[in-house]
Amino acid sequence: MSRVLLSAGALFAGVALLLTGHGLLTLLLPLRGAAEGFGPIAIGLLGSAYFAGFVAGCLHGPHLVGRAGHIRAFAAVVCGVSAVAFAYPLLVGEVAWALMRFGFGYGLAVFYLVVESWLNDRATNTTRGLLLGTYVMINHAAIATGQMLLLAYPVAGFELFAVAGILISLAAIPVALSRAPQPQPVTDVRFRPGRLWRASPVGLVGSLMVGLANGAFWGLGAVAATGFGLDATGAALFMTAAVLAGAVTQMPIGRLSDRMDRRLVLAGLLLASIGVGLALGLSAPQGFGLLALAACFGGLALPCYSIAAAHAYDHADSADYVGTASSLLLVNGLGSVAGPIGAALLMRSFPGGGLFLFIALTQAGLLAFVLWRLRRRAAPAPEARESFDMAATSPAMVGAVIAPGAEAEPRD
Repeated sequence: MSRVLLSAGALFAGVALLLTGHGLLTLLLPLRGAAEGFGPIAIGLLGSAYFAGFVAGCLHGPHLVGRAGHIRAFAAVVCGVSAVAFAYPLLVGEVAWALMRFGFGYGLAVFYLVVESWLNDRATNTTRGLLLGTYVMINHAAIATGQMLLLAYPVAGFELFAVAGILISLAAIPVALSRAPQPQPVTDVRFRPGRLWRASPVGLVGSLMVGLANGAFWGLGAVAATGFGLDATGAALFMTAAVLAGAVTQMPIGRLSDRMDRRLVLAGLLLASIGVGLALGLSAPQGFGLLALAACFGGLALPCYSIAAAHAYDHADSADYVGTASSLLLVNGLGSVAGPIGAALLMRSFPGGGLFLFIALTQAGLLAFVLWRLRRRAAPAPEARESFDMAATSPAMVGAVIAPGAEAEPRD
């Protein structure tokens, strides 16, 4: 086991460094934007621009990686997003930041493509779960660590941007110096949302609606925290509590969904999350109670994508695993583009709770759809279900990065 993990040590080190910087920027930019006078809609557009760039990177990234090679593409995007991190405090403005967020999202998508295709190329059926599961946990831990780095310097200064830029720049070193052979070229992404709809309506609609809800949370969660009266330190704790709770609950909830209809698990998560969202949106929680609600929200809302994705895989042909993963990613990304804008409109009237009212309304719409589908279609037989795979269903995964030929292999 240790030998398998050490063989991917350079990649894991690069991932940890870059995503720590990314986690810091994800929290810093909305707070700094608010301090610079950006309104909720402008800050929401920053989140939408990031996800739009991410979708563009997923569509175009395979061509870039195929032309330049994995190491050159990795080095190029790391340099690019590092330069963007340093440029934010030099080019303060809504339009400039939105353009930079789009570029950053594109670079992150290519980064994920390179790393995940590399890991898949090195993995066997025996080791794939260990490698990709470790990778997903590093994702969560790095982003949470980056968010807590916000406490190191004032939001109004240049220092936090410099810390993020330095961490991202360092990410290129272990990968560039690695002696590991480059993997095979990334397979072109084939998005087939129509086929996904025919196979799993709940998988498709769930991925879209969860993108709306969780995209709004990632884009505006820190601003909502300040709307509750928290300072920058409190906002960091608020977001970190949600992220860590979502990481902790993902696996046990996934295992629960192996034992029953996943749509029932998704419905239960949505119903409970709606309750927490309404508590955040309609009350005025303070102190530890606010952090506890943030943790409850993260633990309930963030695993919803994984359950919807797992349900889609239950109904997908094993030969179309890549197409299913890619389509889930596309519709989730499109939802994430629209979510921050819709939530920002409500936050103009409700600075703190408006975000969670928007999320609760979105989740209520998805809950109604799931309940309708429960009456229209029986659950697959237990022997026809795939075991819950945290790596394959994590929103950290880009999706269409299975090594050539791997899609024909049986999944663990």
